Amino acid sequence: ASGTALPLRTFVTVTPQLGAEILYRYNLFNSASISAQLQTGVSSGDGIAMVEQIAANTLPDGYSLEWTDITLQEVEAGDLVLFILALAVLFAYLFMVAQYESWILPLSIMASTIFAVLGALIPLQFIPNINNNIYAQIGIVLLIGLAAKKAIMVVEFAHNMRNLDVMSIDDAAIKAAHMRFRPVTMTGLCFILGVLPLVLASGAGAAGRVSIGYPVFAGMIIDSTLGLLMIPVLYAAFQNLSERLSGKPATVTPTGATPDKPA
Repeated sequence: ASGTALPLRTFVTVTPQLGAEILYRYNLFNSASISAQLQTGVSSGDGIAMVEQIAANTLPDGYSLEWTDITLQEVEAGDLVLFILALAVLFAYLFMVAQYESWILPLSIMASTIFAVLGALIPLQFIPNINNNIYAQIGIVLLIGLAAKKAIMVVEFAHNMRNLDVMSIDDAAIKAAHMRFRPVTMTGLCFILGVLPLVLASGAGAAGRVSIGYPVFAGMIIDSTLGLLMIPVLYAAFQNLSERLSGKPATVTPTGATPDKPA
């Protein structure tokens, strides 16, 4: 009352106690951060399922498990990736149906991408530390698009020579393969050399780049060799099937011409 200072111990009692320096919260709940490192050959999906199983068996009542960062996005996506891929293939097929005015001929282009996907699966199966994660799936989507573009370059020329230049199916396929061999091969070679830095990546963030690089690199090698040889074969097979189902004659002659007398 007189303005004289009093010691603090007159009002409070201080007792030293140990406590956490930082309190972490997630969605307003007290939380603890846990990071898991996957073993070689274990996919991210299997790792997520295993951690969830361990949490369900060991966490006491009142505790729960939540994901964050890229794992949260993968969990929320779930099987949505399969539906996205299916819709992408469906819309690509429908666009080519409109372009070629045929329900069967675009199947030759879609079938040619199988070789690229087959090549992409080889490193996922046989190379350590490379598994089927979200990065590899993005690489496969990229690979399918590029393989389809290369097939279109051959099928488009063969289709035009079959209908406009009135060539047989086999001759049109062989001619298109000869005409488009160099640009298609150069496209594949440039892409292979372009993704080589991803395969040889090192340092921070290298795991993601390598996961994309290896499937795309191997897939493009298979597509530029075996796939390129199979594109004319697939075109001839599906074009024959299309014309057989539509009732179109196997040989076509120009207007005003006869088999014995040219126009």
